[in-house]
Amino acid sequence: MIDNEHFIRAAFAESTGKGFEALFRLYYQPLFSHALRFVYTREKAEDIVCDVFHDFWKSNTYASMQGTFRSYLYAAVRNRAYTYVRYELKEEKNTTSPESSEHLSEANNPESLIEYDELYQRIDQAILQLPAQCQRVFMLSRFEGKKNKEIATELNLSLKTVEAHMAKALSQLRKAILAIAILLQWFS
Repeated sequence: MIDNEHFIRAAFAESTGKGFEALFRLYYQPLFSHALRFVYTREKAEDIVCDVFHDFWKSNTYASMQGTFRSYLYAAVRNRAYTYVRYELKEEKNTTSPESSEHLSEANNPESLIEYDELYQRIDQAILQLPAQCQRVFMLSRFEGKKNKEIATELNLSLKTVEAHMAKALSQLRKAILAIAILLQWFS
């Protein structure tokens, strides 16, 4: 990882465009997979990662980076995803958009970071508690971006079985997210 950081810093030293190209090529796919763990839709995960890169570019954050690009980008994607999930859970009560400055500044306070970490852990636990085959189907779908038909072929399952596993996995994840949302509302 240190070699990648050195490579990216050298690319930024040569030109800002080359630095961003190297950063994007190296981290887009892993960041996309990271975001997908939280939001479970490819489109929203893509939006989150692109927004993070856009903000990183516009704010010139790259010029004053103290830590690693990797740690900054992963934290930014995680925070943006948590803000989005939190907004979705409170959508009926809250009419403010997830991109508003109120939500973004709220996402950086210690209490929110703890809540985000708790949500992340709950989601991770929910995935790990799925039956092995169900977990495998979910991971192939959400983390590797495979279609149900591809998964069925790869795992030698019927399409209906894959669909049933996905329905079960998504149901379990909704329950985990709902449980944390109830806790957050109770403590708020």
